[in-house]
Amino acid sequence: MIINLNGKFVPKEKAVVSVFDHGLLYGDGVFEGIRSYNGRVFKLDEHLERLYTSAKAITLRIPVSKEKMKAEILLTIRKNKLKDSYVRCVVTRGPGDLGLNPTKCPKAFYFIIASSITLYPEKFYKVGLPVITASTRRNVPEAVSPMVKSLNYLNNILAKLEANNGGVLEAIMLNREGYVAECTADNIFIVKKNELITPPTYIGALEGITRAAVMELARDMGLKVSEKPFTMVDMYVADECFLTGTAAEVVPIIDIDTRKIGNGKPGPVTKKLIAEYRAMTRAEGTEIY
Repeated sequence: MIINLNGKFVPKEKAVVSVFDHGLLYGDGVFEGIRSYNGRVFKLDEHLERLYTSAKAITLRIPVSKEKMKAEILLTIRKNKLKDSYVRCVVTRGPGDLGLNPTKCPKAFYFIIASSITLYPEKFYKVGLPVITASTRRNVPEAVSPMVKSLNYLNNILAKLEANNGGVLEAIMLNREGYVAECTADNIFIVKKNELITPPTYIGALEGITRAAVMELARDMGLKVSEKPFTMVDMYVADECFLTGTAAEVVPIIDIDTRKIGNGKPGPVTKKLIAEYRAMTRAEGTEIY
């Protein structure tokens, strides 16, 4: 595996980051997870827009232009001879001192990994995924904005530990007021009477790229699509439920806190969106080669 380390290509074994890098010391940085399918990078421009927006929000100056970063991502995939891949693009505050002050980091640092990822086994896309509700609450937007896809994921990791302890692969996170925000790594949707509903970003949900693509597909299917707050009770009585994310794509949820959702099987809307989303990812995107 070849890693793009600040614009230089090195073997995985030699891809190192300074122990003084504030991305490592304090989680001070931003990242994007990006997928390619059959030689095309899906929604690359949208991912880059979010990366640079996240960086701007925390006054992190990415050391290369958006156009240069786009070229670097494509080149990294080519260097690894991949057509289907998962790309992790990370920008840190860069090396500084042991203090917290970001102004002590003179220049940001970036690296790009092109590899693969399997978030959930394929069987769960057919039979559905059981999940639990985590007791760990989502960070309040006034503290850590969900609009910033930052390197600080401890909030999510604590909820993921609860999922592990509960014997499931994913956990739902509520916000401070008790409304559903998102899962540890994915956005969440429910279907109720031909209406597709997802939490608004101000609740504490990331403005997901896959989330937006699925909402577009649902509208094309004739569904009413809403962004509005809902509670766990709304989820328990929903007709269908599913998660979305770059790595996850669209995965059905059939059991929440041991309560069956709908008839306990992936519903027709979810199955249709899985098929439509997979068709979209293989038909659209920026060509790699």
